[in-house]
Amino acid sequence: MRDLAAARARYVERIARRERISSPRLLEALATVPREDFLSRGPWRIKSEAARSYRLTPDADPVHLYDNVLVAIDARRKLDTGLPSLWAHLIDILDVREKDRVVQIGCGLGYFSAVLSKMVGPRGSVRAIECDERLAARAASHLHGYRNVTVVNGDGCKDVGEPADVIIVHAGFPQPHPLWLQSLRPRGRLLVPLTQRDREGAALRITRKGRGFEAEAIQQIRIFPGQGRGTTALDDRVADWWQRASALAPLRFRSLAQGLPADG
Repeated sequence: MRDLAAARARYVERIARRERISSPRLLEALATVPREDFLSRGPWRIKSEAARSYRLTPDADPVHLYDNVLVAIDARRKLDTGLPSLWAHLIDILDVREKDRVVQIGCGLGYFSAVLSKMVGPRGSVRAIECDERLAARAASHLHGYRNVTVVNGDGCKDVGEPADVIIVHAGFPQPHPLWLQSLRPRGRLLVPLTQRDREGAALRITRKGRGFEAEAIQQIRIFPGQGRGTTALDDRVADWWQRASALAPLRFRSLAQGLPADG
């Protein structure tokens, strides 16, 4: 096995430089959480951000995981781990702080749950929700030693538990769910990918401000669809509307009406 510590250090350095990461806590977490602990034993099917097909690593050396690559969880379904640079960037702009309560919707195998666990510290908490029973069981096993993380096999559109400082949605939906907005604490932040049926769209950051909310499109994204995601042309138009409206300037609203922002 080659020098894993050096590979991990290079991995963090490249992500920090590429995404201009500002959070020292995030960089420390990326440097200390072993990515290989949240995957099946190698060799692994991996691909770069731009690649259309996977390639098999030559062996099971974890050093292959310390690059900006997607790793297949279920290649048949095109279900992969999150791209490290993308999710590091998205977590960074959410300004996750020590003692925060974070909710993840679609935690997968738990790697970023562990990263968030390190960021919020022992006085914070992470509620990692996963609708796929098998993935939830694997995540719970991987996260056994992270005492401030609770893994829940459930539907993040129906129950997120107590109000949160940060909610991160790791799957594509056509619109923000009212429950997620209602569950934000004052000045709470929601990160949600709003996508069309082709899995393409934009990640929005929605911040609770006073009695209302402010939405801003921050990143183009392609992502696995969420459970129960709408499948009609109308859903696509709603997602496209959000993307266009929030890209022009911060979009301010009080509530939702039929998936779109309203003043009432």
